[in-house]
Amino acid sequence: MKRFFAVALFAVAARAEVMVTVDHNRGAAATAFKFARVAAPARDDIAASAKIEVIAGTVDRNSAPIAALTDGRLPGNEDEPEANLFFRGDSWGGRIRFDLGSIVDIAAVNSYSWHPDTRAPQVYRLYASDGTDPNFNPSPGVKVDLSTCGWREIAFVDTRPKEGEGGGQYGVSIADTSGSLGRYRYLLFDVFETESDDPWGQTFYSEIDVVKK
Repeated sequence: MKRFFAVALFAVAARAEVMVTVDHNRGAAATAFKFARVAAPARDDIAASAKIEVIAGTVDRNSAPIAALTDGRLPGNEDEPEANLFFRGDSWGGRIRFDLGSIVDIAAVNSYSWHPDTRAPQVYRLYASDGTDPNFNPSPGVKVDLSTCGWREIAFVDTRPKEGEGGGQYGVSIADTSGSLGRYRYLLFDVFETESDDPWGQTFYSEIDVVKK
C-alpha cells in the first residue's frame, strides 16, 4: 500500500508544470487590457496590499512611482510614462521584490505592459521564497546566485516576438497545471532590458497582479 501511494504521488507531481501564457494586442485591439487568454488586470488581488521595493537597479526619473504596479490604475494611452514603472535607460534593468506579508498559496502571477515600440515586450525571471530558509537573503545583490540564498526560480518570461512589430499591449500569466505555483511570502522580479541598441529598451510595466489560490 505504501509503495502504491509513493508511485501515485510521483505521477501527480510529474504532471504538474509551470505554464507561461502570453497574449499580445496590437493596433486597435490594444485599448482596454482585455486579452484572449490572460485575465484583465484586477484591483483586488493580493498584490494590492503587498510591500513593494526596488532592491537593485535604478527607476527612471520619468517613471511612475513603484506603487503604479499594484494600484489598479492603468495607462490611458500607449506612451504614458507617468502611468508605468520602468528602469533607467542604458541600464540592464533591475530587481523588484514583493512582500505579501505572510505565506500565501499562489495560483498565478500576471504582468501587463503597453508601449508602441521596444518598451512593450516583457523580459524577466520570476523567483519566489517563503522566507524560512536559514540562508534566506531578502535583498540579494546582482552577482549573487539566488538559488544559494533561499530563492526558487519559478519562470522565465520573454515576450519579444521573433518577427514583426513588438509594440502593443502584453498580458502574461504564470500558473501551474496543478492549480498552485506554491506557498510563498516573497516574489522577486529580475527585470531585463528588451534591447541594448539605444536607451529605449526598458519595459513600461503597467500592472502586476498576484492571484491567491
